[in-house]
Amino acid sequence: MTTPIPAAGAAARENIFTGIRDAVLAALRALLPDLPEEALARVQVEPPRDPAHGDMATNAALVAAKPARMPPPRLAAQLAERLAALPEIAAAEPAGPGFVNLRLRESFLRAQIPVILRAGESYGDCDVGAGVRADVEYVSANPTGPMHVGHCRGAVVGDALANLLIKAGWRVTKEYYVNDAGAQVQALAYAAYWRYLQAIGTPLTEDEYAQLTPGGLQYRGEYLVPVGEALKARYGAALADEDAMPAGPTVWFDIVRDFAVDAMMAQIRDDLDALGVHHDVFVSERALVESGALERAEALLAAKGLIYRGILEPPKGKTPEDWEPREQELFRATLFGDEVDRPLRKSDGSGTYFANDIANHLDKIERGHQALIHVWGADHGGYVKRMQAAVQALSDGRATLEVVLTQIVHVVKGGQPVRMSKRAGTYVTLRDLIEEVGKDAVRFTMLTRKADAQMEFDLDKVVEQSRDNPVFYVQYAHARCRSVLRQAGDPPPAALAEAPLDRLTDASELALVRRLVSWPRVVEAAAVAREPHRIAFFLHDLAGDFHVLWNRGRDDSTLRFLRADEPEATRARLALVAATAGVIRSGLAVMGVTPVEEMR
Repeated sequence: MTTPIPAAGAAARENIFTGIRDAVLAALRALLPDLPEEALARVQVEPPRDPAHGDMATNAALVAAKPARMPPPRLAAQLAERLAALPEIAAAEPAGPGFVNLRLRESFLRAQIPVILRAGESYGDCDVGAGVRADVEYVSANPTGPMHVGHCRGAVVGDALANLLIKAGWRVTKEYYVNDAGAQVQALAYAAYWRYLQAIGTPLTEDEYAQLTPGGLQYRGEYLVPVGEALKARYGAALADEDAMPAGPTVWFDIVRDFAVDAMMAQIRDDLDALGVHHDVFVSERALVESGALERAEALLAAKGLIYRGILEPPKGKTPEDWEPREQELFRATLFGDEVDRPLRKSDGSGTYFANDIANHLDKIERGHQALIHVWGADHGGYVKRMQAAVQALSDGRATLEVVLTQIVHVVKGGQPVRMSKRAGTYVTLRDLIEEVGKDAVRFTMLTRKADAQMEFDLDKVVEQSRDNPVFYVQYAHARCRSVLRQAGDPPPAALAEAPLDRLTDASELALVRRLVSWPRVVEAAAVAREPHRIAFFLHDLAGDFHVLWNRGRDDSTLRFLRADEPEATRARLALVAATAGVIRSGLAVMGVTPVEEMR
């Protein structure tokens, strides 16, 4: 007998955990018609911590017991009795202080395979984001040099998070905020000018030039040599007249600064392209400031009574000798949970770093974004509260700011730290990493740890062909799936969706099915938690389930995928293999990793 096949369409995107939760809520309402909605909202259906307890567990009796004035175990027993009568449920058992453990019927699980096949890589798509407009700002490296491995982690986490939110129903803008104003860009201009002077044959030594430069020569990497040569090619020696030396830049400064920023951003875009990262919007800090965005933000905050003139207390750790109190324009950040009020203007009247960031966030809000999500290095953790305060004040709570912090990455090879890049001068560049192991290995590996956990990027491990290398392990599973399907002539998913799935009875086959049908819930949970590393974890577990089944077939011929003497079992297993390959591709698409067809 062939397993009934659900209809295509909306069901192709269904999360079975959501479906069972709806059934639990219906049973709870039938038992307790007067139960308040706030109690129902806290009902969850999740995988149990111990798989031996079943496929799902619900806390429904626990959250409903108090308003129902019933002991949780008693309510759990009544709820279990009702749930056990559902056609999807093989068993419902009360457990512990008030949980109900659920075991799904194997026929119901198998019936999800056609759903997966019909959906293809869109399986797992959901609308938990409800079309909310989200601006995901990530990378935003200062345009002062090549991207390094720290930027790489933020780029991968941000890009995967944006992909994940899109899959889960948010309307996402991928944004790069170009920090092209302030002291660091000024330092870049002086460094680029030094390379220009070298190109035209200046008699100054590097140290002599550094002494003439405000703040010294901060950027000494060889990556600016081509910038100096390009300046020479365009301007000849015209930028080096006597009045244009670094002690008093006038004519050359804006020209060199803009030229150097453009050159660095072109290099950054090339590096991001090599990593497979493409932003929708590049926003210039300097352009925002020049547009009057800071003044607009100040006027908006002042109209709400959130700006005043005042004197701040000395920062923690400062002594009276090195602290000069002065009256400043301050934002009332403490009204929104920050520790102190924050200054908006420097002594010279220009905006503080914080004030320019306020202008940046006002711009995002004015463009209609409701969820502002940033990916920052962990060293910016102390900056989060003040920016959240500003966003809340600017939007009257209509927009929210969330920050995902990424920790340091240590690159090692042969058990030793990798030497610094001579071209960059002080660090391992993103381009170095990609050229060493490839884009896909970089992206996958960067997602094998939670973003706020430090990680070691082992160059030897990420190219190792073993189960200890998650990149290889997942790609190998997909390659094995494709090998099986090619041997079978690549049957179309629509044909496999009609396979007699009741032939899938082995425990390892059903374990794989259970993993596959959990994918939509993983997408939803990972998106809500802003944790794209969960996708890598899921794919590793899914690959493990598939490899177990593959190895079972090598030991037991009755479990082989392709059997000439068992065409019906072969069709059913091909459906399972195709569904597995599709879910792996769906997950790799979120991660920005290209699935491989075969391993050599």
